[in-house]
Amino acid sequence: YAVLGLTPDKKMAAEEIAQRCALAFVNEACLCFGEGILRSARDGDIGAIFGLGFPPFRGGPFRYVDTVGAKEIVRRLQRFRDRLGNRFAPAPVLLSMVESGQTFHGDDAVKPGQHDFPPGQAVSATA
Repeated sequence: YAVLGLTPDKKMAAEEIAQRCALAFVNEACLCFGEGILRSARDGDIGAIFGLGFPPFRGGPFRYVDTVGAKEIVRRLQRFRDRLGNRFAPAPVLLSMVESGQTFHGDDAVKPGQHDFPPGQAVSATA
């Protein structure tokens, strides 16, 4: 930590550490989905489980969002964004899902590649 000029916060609860890591992962997966990098939520779930070590019992990041609910995921991300900065700003697809009630899986699932940030509105991770 000394090389980075950081002092670890020893008071941070293990639950918060886990939530921050998981939500950052899920949000990044949603950004990829919204930009059209992924062909489907199913492909993203499979890739995250087998390729990146996402907990299989959660079903992948997109199944996790569907299970917990986009509204709750957005609420948690916004709470971290308010404390820790824009790197936790919810992906546009999540905000759209809160409004529309759609999910990643199912008959009325959201489509990949249709939920990118508007031009000039991309979020800076350092802001």
